[in-house]
Amino acid sequence: MRTPLVRWSVLSVSLALALTSCAKGTGGASAPTPPAGQFNPGATYSGTISAMGFGATDEIGSTRVDLAKKSLGGADVKLVEGDLDIQQFLSSVAAGDPPDLIYANRDQIGTFASRGAITPLTACVQGEQIDTSMYNKDALSQVTFGGEVWAIPEFNQVQITMANADLLKDAGLSIEDVNGSSWDKITAAAKKMLKAPGGKLQVIGYDSKLPEFLPLWAKSLGADLLSADGKTAQLNSPQVVKALEFAVSIYDAQGGFAKVKAVRDSADFFGKGNQYAKNALGAMPMEQWYVNVLNDVSPKAPLAFDTFRTPEGKPLAYSSGSSWAIPKGAKNPGAACRFAKTMTLVDTWKAAAQARLDKRKADNKPFTGILTGNVKADAEIEQMLTSGGEPWDSGVKAFYEANKNTFSLPANPADKEFKDAWQGAVNRVLNGQDKPQAALDKAQQDAQKALDEAWAGWTKRTN
Repeated sequence: MRTPLVRWSVLSVSLALALTSCAKGTGGASAPTPPAGQFNPGATYSGTISAMGFGATDEIGSTRVDLAKKSLGGADVKLVEGDLDIQQFLSSVAAGDPPDLIYANRDQIGTFASRGAITPLTACVQGEQIDTSMYNKDALSQVTFGGEVWAIPEFNQVQITMANADLLKDAGLSIEDVNGSSWDKITAAAKKMLKAPGGKLQVIGYDSKLPEFLPLWAKSLGADLLSADGKTAQLNSPQVVKALEFAVSIYDAQGGFAKVKAVRDSADFFGKGNQYAKNALGAMPMEQWYVNVLNDVSPKAPLAFDTFRTPEGKPLAYSSGSSWAIPKGAKNPGAACRFAKTMTLVDTWKAAAQARLDKRKADNKPFTGILTGNVKADAEIEQMLTSGGEPWDSGVKAFYEANKNTFSLPANPADKEFKDAWQGAVNRVLNGQDKPQAALDKAQQDAQKALDEAWAGWTKRTN
């Protein structure tokens, strides 16, 4: 459920290597849609199906896997645990020996589809009678490409504002000063809360969380990095440039990104020595799962929570997360489809939430909820929450509110290249190599070229 931020850079490198070394056999034509007859809600399956990239390491995973196995009627499931090894996956597709399922980030699906590495799920959805209206609309749009659904959404991630209540109080501030509703107040708060004796930064006043949260800052000004049809890059629009200038200025006001990153990286992020417990961070936007981490490892840390807000004061969150896809050449797509369906059903999520609730009660801890890619399940699970008192109740309230106010970037055949373009631009600015306008101008050219080539290739293959 939680996703360490370092994971993304590793995945980017892996994907680059994989697409280079495994282009033969995974490109050419888009994967054909399996016959509808392979998918039947009344069918039973035998043998073994393999799922790569997912581990049932806690009660949320194990409860759902048990129910999904039961739904197959006899087939066993082999889980290849750990983050999806992209190079290994694409190699297996090229060799004609792929797993039956992969568990992938939703922003990888467009690239996999364009490479012909996964199959469209239109027949799966129709044959298994999957009600797609239960899925988060933004999560579903991230896996809908070329007029077809290519993956089944799973967990959802959103951002909220997290702050150190003691540092806020000492600086004469409140959570409203750092929730995004006023960028001038964020700048002022960053300066008031930072501590840098002798020029050595010890306490970050505010972390704007670049490079990964540029889409959030841009959207708060009404800007999308990519057009709704996934074909036109909009990286150097005035609003995106302004968003990047502001988010970088927060670091500049604290001695530069390198100093902030050094303090950020020194924290025991998942342990008792985290930046809030050690009073080393004033505030930042962060994914909602971190509320659960903090409640576990530092329940007495001085925290304050709110949604991330636009300058108009409206809640906003950038939706991202995981999904299930069926590789090209999967030997048992029918069982794979049933497994993915059952893993994401309302009743399955509720059973998993009940298992978590029971465990939390046994540990005398509150059940702070989980966010899924299923809006109907989220509504049911929200009714199961137990109070942990403040500030935790406010944190949970914030991330459920954020989950109702999301946006996402649309799937496209150049997912990886597009992401590389805008993140590379942000990193060049953070490293002092470029100014925001120049960096985003270059990113715009690179991204649009990648999109044009990828869409032309997609059209040629599918036609």
